[in-house]
Amino acid sequence: MAARPTQENTENIPDFVQLNDLACETTGAKVLFATDDWFAAAENLLKREAPQWKAEDFTTFGKWMDGWETRRKRISGHDWCVIKLGMPGIIHGFDVDTSYFTGNYAPRISIAAANLNADEILDLPPRGEKIGTAASEKEFEVIGKLLSEFWTELVPMTILQPGYVDKCHNYFSTQKLERWTHIRLNMYPDGGIARLRVYGIGQRDWLSVSPKQEIDLVAMTNGGVCLGYSDAHFGHPKNIIGIGRSKVMSDGWETARRLDRPAILKADDQGILQVPGCEWAVFRLGHPGVITHIDIDTSHFKGNFPDSCKIEGCSITPEEEKERIATKWKDCRGLKWKLLLPITKLKPHQQHSYPTEMKDILTHVRLTIKPDGGISRMRLLGIPCPLPSGNL
Repeated sequence: MAARPTQENTENIPDFVQLNDLACETTGAKVLFATDDWFAAAENLLKREAPQWKAEDFTTFGKWMDGWETRRKRISGHDWCVIKLGMPGIIHGFDVDTSYFTGNYAPRISIAAANLNADEILDLPPRGEKIGTAASEKEFEVIGKLLSEFWTELVPMTILQPGYVDKCHNYFSTQKLERWTHIRLNMYPDGGIARLRVYGIGQRDWLSVSPKQEIDLVAMTNGGVCLGYSDAHFGHPKNIIGIGRSKVMSDGWETARRLDRPAILKADDQGILQVPGCEWAVFRLGHPGVITHIDIDTSHFKGNFPDSCKIEGCSITPEEEKERIATKWKDCRGLKWKLLLPITKLKPHQQHSYPTEMKDILTHVRLTIKPDGGISRMRLLGIPCPLPSGNL
């Protein structure tokens, strides 16, 4: 029988966890090297799904674990791995998740990072099936060329907590807000870690984008980020700016069913439900711009899609953004939200496409759905533009 869900204490969760996970496998992040993968391979660190526990499962090499677990070290040194981020970006914090690693978790870790150019990135062979193995002398020789032991330290050697439900998330913030492409995770001296979340904001080289090129201004790969939302019970709204089309319902934004739904639902002449409540999410665009086209995808949401949605946009300064984040966007007085997409009826499991006529340069958008439900992707195609001097 599955364990009864527990309500997470959100008071101790840092704000950076709502940023994008730059080290998720769905973004293209990869493990380039690991000293040892005896019980479980380092690739598990990058899984999008939460860790699982299978009490009865064992492999040829020992207990099956959903994470990276090295053997009990009987030689000098410590275990470590090198990860290529799914996209270059600015890292704000980490979650080193030790879920289910209780008597076998890594007691200490540190994290370092580097910003490598194309000439420095090694052409390493695919790792393949690594469980039950350790790195070869050749692999050590190749990875040694990156000099990762000298990379910039973002998290110093720090004690971890074991993988019990109330202790498994080990959060670390970083103040070195620079562009990074690779990280090195050190565990001291050995043990297991379930997941590594690297929270930050992707950084696009906008100088390489033509001024007339239409581009998805809100995509996480282009620096888009979710800054606030009303509800994310089943799936975080940051998922809807992810890479490619979603493959499963969980890779989308889905809210709980609103409790203020009328007992008997009614619709207007256009078939749009007349309900008092709504859910919303606010996003900062990766670059200010004029949005020309909107795509809303409800794929996989067949019995739980929103009845309708609307999108508004505005242009605000970083100082104004900081003020709104502090109030969790509950106080939006002074913000001049302009209608980008009027209230529009949605359909289940379908891609919706809408042209726009607004010519304003926007920095932020707010997506509102009624009354509740799920969306898998939102694309805001447009032309990146510099802000007028008065808006800087």
